[in-house]
Amino acid sequence: MRQGAGMAGERLIAAVRGGDANAVRALLEDGADPDTVDERGTPVLCLAIAAFDEAVADELVLHGADPVRRLPDGTTPQLRAVDSGSIGLTLGLLGEVSLLGEATRAELLARARHWHERGPVAVLRERTGSSGAVERERVRDAPWFTEYHELRLGGMTVRDGHTGILTLLEARFGIRPGVEELAGRAAALEHPDWDHASWQEITSTLVARQDDETWEAAAALRAHRDPLFRRFGAGVLFFLGSREPFEQRGLEFLLDWVTEEEHPEVLAEVLCGLGEHDDPRIEPLGLAHLTHRAAVVRRVVPSILGAVHSERSGRRAFTADGLNALLVLTGDTDAAVRRSAGYVLSESMNPDPVVGDTLVGLLDDEDQYLRIWAVHGLAERDDPRCVEGADRVGPVDDPAAWSWILDAPARYEQRRGEREAPAAG
Repeated sequence: MRQGAGMAGERLIAAVRGGDANAVRALLEDGADPDTVDERGTPVLCLAIAAFDEAVADELVLHGADPVRRLPDGTTPQLRAVDSGSIGLTLGLLGEVSLLGEATRAELLARARHWHERGPVAVLRERTGSSGAVERERVRDAPWFTEYHELRLGGMTVRDGHTGILTLLEARFGIRPGVEELAGRAAALEHPDWDHASWQEITSTLVARQDDETWEAAAALRAHRDPLFRRFGAGVLFFLGSREPFEQRGLEFLLDWVTEEEHPEVLAEVLCGLGEHDDPRIEPLGLAHLTHRAAVVRRVVPSILGAVHSERSGRRAFTADGLNALLVLTGDTDAAVRRSAGYVLSESMNPDPVVGDTLVGLLDDEDQYLRIWAVHGLAERDDPRCVEGADRVGPVDDPAAWSWILDAPARYEQRRGEREAPAAG
């Protein structure tokens, strides 16, 4: 620990290691040194980076921890954030880009490019000298609604977001790779899917450009022979086409594309894009795919069914055909299809008794997510069966994140009590 840090430094180190961002903030506000080091000479900021703790790292940087201080091993906290593979950590430690010198920018870019080009497993082997098996675990980065694979080897742990980090740094430093190059990065990911942090970062980088050049290049990917490139292009158009000046152009383009696309995952992405638009031509397309052989396509159908939205409640009234489609999909053999349909059905304000009865039936589904939404839907319909249904949800891993949804039965009982109160008087 830094000379003279004393008890305040020890408490800060303990709070950082414990992941207690509130305690870290309080200690820093009371005068603890944000550049305190532990018994091995490691700055507390680097302890937070090693733990992938963005909340603690943010507090330390906000209160003056130096992200560019040169450490004995030649790294800096910024470089260690790049090494970590966490896009959120890297962004949090970048600070004001205009204050970074050219040498610092070049060093960060070179570091990220090395991880991207070599791949995290190869770099882990370089760093650790280990030839053993790499441990892998899919992890959720809740603050950013993204996922990574966490890789462990030889006592070192990283996340596989380095391609996204390179893309982030280029965007912040004014470097503009072409759409096809970025699509190639997304397609080359070991796990190329929308939930992955790198895929999202690459997509959001292109969407942020908001120009005709990007639109045309993304639209051109429709003709690419690799379905991963087509899926990526559809995802970019999904977001670009949901806002002006591309909204009408996006609608017409996707309506044409959906008639010829045969690859299930690409078709699903195109249908998702159509779900961002309000047009009478869209629901028939969803109904036409109600029995598609691929679950990934059927999974999208609920989101593109036409409905009238209630401005007051945010809930939806579906057409007769749309409601029937939802009822069919809640009985699908695929759990993800049932989940998608059940979630949308829980938002229905159609008065048909079959809606409530179907939601009750979903309370026996093995998918807890689906049970949660079924209870919520019943409560929003003022169906007393939501109270018993709440007991069938089971323990929830992160109840705080679900608090509003889980509290729906309690709100129903409060409404019922308020309605009955005058009669009791």
